[in-house]
Amino acid sequence: MPEVVSPPVQTAEPRQFIDEIFRRQQQRQYAVARSTTRERIAKLRCLHEAMLRHQEDTRAALWADFRKPAHEVDISETICVNSEIRHAIRHLSSWMAPRPVGVRLPLLGSSATIHHEPKGVCLILGPWNFPFNLNLIALVGAVSAGNCVILKPSEYAPHSSALLKKIVEECFPPEEVAVVEGDVAVAEQLLSLPFNHIFFTGSTAVGKIVMTAAAKHLASVTLELGGKSPVVVDETADLDRAASRIAWIKCLNGGQTCIAPDYVLVQASVHDAFVEKLKTWIRHFYGATPEARQQSPDLARMIHDRHFQAVKHLLDDAVSRGAHVAFGGHNDAIDRYIEPTVLTAAPEEAAIWEHEIFGPLLPVRPYQTLDDALAYINAGAKPLALYLFSRREKHIRQFVAETRGGGVAINECALQFFNPELPFGGHNASGIGKYHGESGFMEFSNSRSVARQHSPIPTTNVFLPPYGSKLMNLALRWLSRWL
Repeated sequence: MPEVVSPPVQTAEPRQFIDEIFRRQQQRQYAVARSTTRERIAKLRCLHEAMLRHQEDTRAALWADFRKPAHEVDISETICVNSEIRHAIRHLSSWMAPRPVGVRLPLLGSSATIHHEPKGVCLILGPWNFPFNLNLIALVGAVSAGNCVILKPSEYAPHSSALLKKIVEECFPPEEVAVVEGDVAVAEQLLSLPFNHIFFTGSTAVGKIVMTAAAKHLASVTLELGGKSPVVVDETADLDRAASRIAWIKCLNGGQTCIAPDYVLVQASVHDAFVEKLKTWIRHFYGATPEARQQSPDLARMIHDRHFQAVKHLLDDAVSRGAHVAFGGHNDAIDRYIEPTVLTAAPEEAAIWEHEIFGPLLPVRPYQTLDDALAYINAGAKPLALYLFSRREKHIRQFVAETRGGGVAINECALQFFNPELPFGGHNASGIGKYHGESGFMEFSNSRSVARQHSPIPTTNVFLPPYGSKLMNLALRWLSRWL
């Protein structure tokens, strides 16, 4: 268990300091944009080595912030970041290379290529729940694309924020990448600046504020939000696999995960058996008794008192309206602990069906047909993640074809997040834009078209005024029909 240290003092950077860093990055952006593949790879290698060098510090910081288990830190933070860096290093040369494209018949004699230029000076507003993963994977995309970056981590994870600042300062001069700490006032100051691109990870409500601020400067945005990610378990599913994966990802990070299963729709004939499997696996993972589960070193805590109260309110509201606590239900405000809890028979008017839970509460409800389950999912906002446990190919194809949202995982949870070859992000209320791997490089790039005329007598001559020549009329008729 990592040593718990006193929280660092969070002091907001002076306004003049932030303005000066931004000014210096604006001046530096074109030099950074000219950096070669080798130079960008060197920066990424430095970040990779710093993450390895500070692996124990990362574990200690996250334990101090919300008692995140060391193995979860390795699985969901360090390994994810370093895997992303290594993937970028292997592929950056091909990502940066201009891509030739074809030309149409009227443009014979010319050539066309797509160049990927950096967007310029970018702002990354990071979250507290995965402070290294979600900040640094975005940074890898921005650096790979040749941008300057100001990164503001969340003030709710002060130990992690301080370590992020240290790691970045070991690898980048502030005129290229700078970490700025502070609270909402600092975020508001940053949002008032004319960044070229803003990357935000957090709630849908704050995402709207970020998008409004970006619109004032016509800045492009990436919004990595969340939503109520559903799981469907049909009658053919391997219930042990389904229950074990759902219980694990639901409790990972104390349930404070944007792609965690938010609720489960299970076919009525296996509903009771599935609930029993959930109970079995939660006991297996975290302890046989409520006391053992609270003492488990493998369960994180709610990040702060306000969030503890928000999750507790969802539980209390559901129970007061008639929901049955099939498992768990214990909580401790002093410890900011909420026990992994399974709820059944929660009525539709319960707030738990309306709000993203972001904690270890799992409502389960039966469905009769897959059409019923899909209709329920599609009646809500598009989620960030969708999960299906089934051994029936027809159901798998229907689930993928008839739902909308972010990524999909079949017979597993969070699988779509851990593969850097796959774009990660939401749709509408669950997000705008994609990142990870090449998608991250592209998100921080502007695809710039470059057309070049090579012919001494270009075919475009036929379209020059004065209009109406026989050759022009013939060409236009032919092009209208056949091009």
